[in-house]
Order: sequence, then C-alpha cells, then structure tokens
Amino acid sequence: MQRIRPEDWYSVRRLDDDVTAISEPYIQEFYRCNVWHIRGRARDMLVDSGMGVVSLREWVPLVTERELIAVASHTHFDHIGCHHEFECRAVHSAEADLLANPTRENTLADPYVTDEIFDALPPEPYCSKCYAVKKAPATRILEDGDVIDLGDRQFEVIHTPGHSPGGIALYEKATEILFSGDIVYDGPLIEDTYHSDLTDYIASMERLLTLPVRLVHGGHFPSFGRERYRQLIRGWLDEKQK
Repeated sequence: MQRIRPEDWYSVRRLDDDVTAISEPYIQEFYRCNVWHIRGRARDMLVDSGMGVVSLREWVPLVTERELIAVASHTHFDHIGCHHEFECRAVHSAEADLLANPTRENTLADPYVTDEIFDALPPEPYCSKCYAVKKAPATRILEDGDVIDLGDRQFEVIHTPGHSPGGIALYEKATEILFSGDIVYDGPLIEDTYHSDLTDYIASMERLLTLPVRLVHGGHFPSFGRERYRQLIRGWLDEKQK
C-alpha cells in the first residue's frame, strides 16, 4: 500500500466561528476522527488529536501558534493519539486513568488498528501491529458543568456517558455550538464497545435533546445543524425505546 509523506497527512479547513477542522484523509471515514481547533482571545482549544501516527505539532503549525488546551472528548485511540504532544491536557475524571495509562486494549486500538482502516499508510516507520497510544496524563480533570474559558469564549463540559464512561460534549451557549465527540454524529453510532452502557447512552441523548443547538461538530463525519441534530437523536431514541 502507498505511504503518504508527513507533510501531506493532514487536511486543514477553516470554518466560521474561528473553528478549524483538522482531519486525516487517508484514514477511512468510519475510523477518521475530526480534530477541532477553536481560537480564543486568551488561548486556543483543541478537541481531540487524531491517531497520532504523524505529529500534529510538527505538521499543523496552527496548533503551536498560541497557548492551547488539548481536550479529550474520550480516550479511544483515534481521538487521543497526539495528546502527549501538548503541555495542557484535559479529560473527564472517568477516563483520566486511560489517558495516563493507555493500552492497545483499553483504547480500542486492538482490534481496530490494522492496515485495512487506511486508504494509504502513514509514513515509515509506522506499523499497524506496533501502533500504541502514548501516555498523556491529564493536567486538568473535568467534571460535568465545568467551564473551559478561552478568554472571550466559554465552553461548558457536558458529561455524556454511554459510548464510553468519560465521554464529554462541549457547549458554547453564546453561539449554540456543540462539539459532541462520539455520543452523536451523522453516521453509525457505536454503543457496543467494552465500556459502553446503553442505559447511560439513552440518558445522555435525552439530555442533549433539551439543549438549544445551532451547529454540531461531531467526533466523526460532517458537521450538521439544528434540525438534523434533533432528527438524529429522536431517531436513535425511538429505535432504542421500541
């Protein structure tokens, strides 16, 4: 399989609201994490950090321009691979141990990370069988209701267990933007991992349905608006509560 040069590994796309979408286009869409960079007046925020097969700090200069907090929406391999590159790291308390002590099993790298999840491979010396997330102990532990303050922007931490115990979404009330992680996105949702919980998932979805949301930037697949947000959650809940 073809290998990609490190300088070509990431795509960077600036959106409205001082949000930049960073992605790894050579990972197949189902496994490809959306990495979100949010510009604030006092500091910036990174929501998730991809697989970590190519350095974000080295090849995406945007993430080194200013003081930055790297937030983990949860601790599966596709979301925290570059967290070790950042000095300031935040995660919900329920998954702090996973971020500090990742293994192939507890990050779901085993069994998902194989050459088959790529359309083209990362640069050498990448090896799927050798892949592992590096330790990145949190410098800030998050709980439900906490606020991440970027100076002129405030993001409320919403604990959304279900996909995983320490999953979080980040909500900016002023703009009604939600960074939803893997609890809801416009694609097949996963509720059968080793630490998923369907009862928690239902409760999280019911809670999210009450939020006034204008725009959702999810952990995977394209962003979407208010109507699609409500449609996705109601459809999922109707299916589970038959």
